[in-house]
Amino acid sequence: MSNNLFNENILQGKVAFVTGGGTGITGGIARALAEHGAKVAITSRKTENLEPMKQLIKENGGECLAVAADVRDFAAVTNAIAQTIEHFGKIDIVVNGAAGNFLCQADELSSNGFGTVIDIDTKGTFNVCRAAFDELKKNQGQILNISATLHLAATPMQIHVSAAKAGVDAITRNLSVEWGRYGIRVNGIAPGPIEDTEGIKRLLPEHLKEKLTKKIPLRRFGRIKDIENAAVFLCSEAASYISGVTLVVDGGHWLTGTAFG
Repeated sequence: MSNNLFNENILQGKVAFVTGGGTGITGGIARALAEHGAKVAITSRKTENLEPMKQLIKENGGECLAVAADVRDFAAVTNAIAQTIEHFGKIDIVVNGAAGNFLCQADELSSNGFGTVIDIDTKGTFNVCRAAFDELKKNQGQILNISATLHLAATPMQIHVSAAKAGVDAITRNLSVEWGRYGIRVNGIAPGPIEDTEGIKRLLPEHLKEKLTKKIPLRRFGRIKDIENAAVFLCSEAASYISGVTLVVDGGHWLTGTAFG
């Protein structure tokens, strides 16, 4: 706790609903929100994927509810939202982090493979936003969508994810305009290469890591902690007049126009 950059109570009294909150970047965000005073509900397709993070948050003094739901299923999402409200009494913050990814050349990618990623990332993001709308309207809440930098230039073997995350960015912009009248803020974070994630381990060949590092202006990979800090800021009152922004957190990498080096 002593390493936190923000006041430990900066999110005191808030309730956050985090999809994909059991592992990876959004698991880190869920933990960080809890460390800064928020009560957190985390969701994934399988409850067993959530239990370790739930236990960790509780061991650190936080409150956490684990709810199984597939973001592609609007009824399941609606039920998870309802369970969260029943348990914590409200929802103030929604974090959309559920995502799917794999490497595949466009000429080898099946329609089903393309559609699956769109359904999880883009449709799933909309489903959660739409299911939480009434509650967010009531509480003048906010949405944080986890995007990527893959589509800001062009990334080979990632056409499916690039299209999906471009859609997420569009959702962020559109909802910030349409729902701003209700006091709802909608923002995003686009992480660049984040070293301590399964994505980097699975998708980036070891021999390209050093080459890619040289293409990053800050000359280092990001860490999940970098994304956590951006998320806590955007979810706090310090960002109360920021909406419709997808904050790129990548050490300046996308500006070099490179993907995997």
